[in-house]
This record gives sequence, C-alpha cells and structure tokens, in this order.
Amino acid sequence: MPKAKKDFREKKKEEIIKVACKLFAEKGYYNTTIPDIADAMKMSVGNLYNYFKSKEELAKYIMQYSSRLLGEEIRKINEEPISTKEKIYKIVRKFFEISSEKPELIEYFLRVFLSNREVFHEGCEGFLCVSEVVTELTLFLEEGAMKGDLRQQDFFPAFVTLMGPLGGMVFLKGEGVLPKAPIDYSDELAENIWRALKAD
Repeated sequence: MPKAKKDFREKKKEEIIKVACKLFAEKGYYNTTIPDIADAMKMSVGNLYNYFKSKEELAKYIMQYSSRLLGEEIRKINEEPISTKEKIYKIVRKFFEISSEKPELIEYFLRVFLSNREVFHEGCEGFLCVSEVVTELTLFLEEGAMKGDLRQQDFFPAFVTLMGPLGGMVFLKGEGVLPKAPIDYSDELAENIWRALKAD
C-alpha cells in the first residue's frame, strides 16, 4: 500500500476511534451500533466496515491502539539515562498529558473496557489487550529493583501502586469532582508513588 494511502487510512482510523470512544462511553457498548458511529462520522456503514469488520473488532483495536500509544511513551522514558525516581515523575506526567490530549481513550478504558470484559476475548483477555504498557512497566519495575532503587515485590501490587492512582485521578476528573486538572497533581502524586515503591 502506498505511504500516502496508508497514512490516510491510519488517520481515518484515529478519527473513528475518537468518535467510537465517545459514543461507547456515553451510550454504553451494547447501546452503540456501527450505524451510530458511521452516522456520527458522516460516512456510510459500508465504508466504516472497510476499516473495522465488526463492533467487537473496533472495541479491541481501541484498547490495543491505546496500549501502543502509552507503551511507546513509557519505552522512551525507560531508555532515558535518568534516575528511577525521575522516570516515575515522567511516567506520571506523560500519562496525564495523554489523558488531557486524548481523554476519550481513558474514558473508554474506565467506562467500557473495565465494565464489559465479556467483549474482550480471543486475544484480548486479561493483560493481552494492553501488553505494550504491561511490558514496559515490567521492565521499569525490574530495572528499578535491580538497581536497588525499588523494593523487590510481586508485580501486581507494584503495578497497581503505580497505575491505580493515575486512573483514579482521571476518573475523579471525569466525574467533575477534581478541582484542578490531573497534571497539576502530577508531582505530588509521583512523590507518593515513589515513596510507596522505593527500597528502604
């Protein structure tokens, strides 16, 4: 496929993702149809099916797309010659930057992915849909522990300690109860995460 055509296709996919995320979050996964998404996109249903063969395929693709996006940013931070503590600060800030630039992706994760797990099967079970993020965070935690900066501990408590507060802040923002933008809390939150994970 020529590069120009491929770039156009990827851009159109991103537009579909943005609209689909919004509709899924607002109306619910089961109450949103492919014709609803096509109508909001001002494109024909047939044309939309050229990009995604089914609503389920689109739902999975959104999670995989989100994981690639965040995973790539964490990979860049992992490769920087900075301290483990500085990496935590950067990961927190980057997560909030993405949640500000693409709020529909985080809303989708919180309101669709976590609430409709039965939809995400056949290659999307558990962490499979977000494997890029999990891989990069695993590398970050293992490297931090090897350096003696982070406590040796089971992956899951460490993962939740790092990512749980980030999702929580974005959720509070979405509920309209957070007085400031999540990024305004990033340094304080990063410090809390660092203190919770660091070696004694």
